[in-house]
Amino acid sequence: VRLVESGGGLVQSGGSLRLSCAASGSIDSNNSMGWYRQAPGKRRDVVAVITHRGQTNYADFVKGRFTVSRDDSKNTVYLQMDSLKPEDTAVYYCYAGWSYADYWGQGTQVTVSS
Repeated sequence: VRLVESGGGLVQSGGSLRLSCAASGSIDSNNSMGWYRQAPGKRRDVVAVITHRGQTNYADFVKGRFTVSRDDSKNTVYLQMDSLKPEDTAVYYCYAGWSYADYWGQGTQVTVSS
């Protein structure tokens, strides 16, 4: 299974970005997918997760600003990030988990300037 992220970059405070993560390989959609992030010198934290049934969970620090969604026909998970803040600057990692294994993307840098 391979996860490939796209959509990171540099944005000003208050701006928006949309991350995408496409999964390929021998997979089915009976999984959870989502996003984690890691800032320099900090641990990797969960940002948002969506189950195969569409149930979502968000970290408190992104509630109301970020939206996670998925398109199972494309094996893709998205993260719409609005009202970005400098403290959102981090490497964002895509995650896909099944009962038998977890997979991670290579990460995409998001930088929010003040």
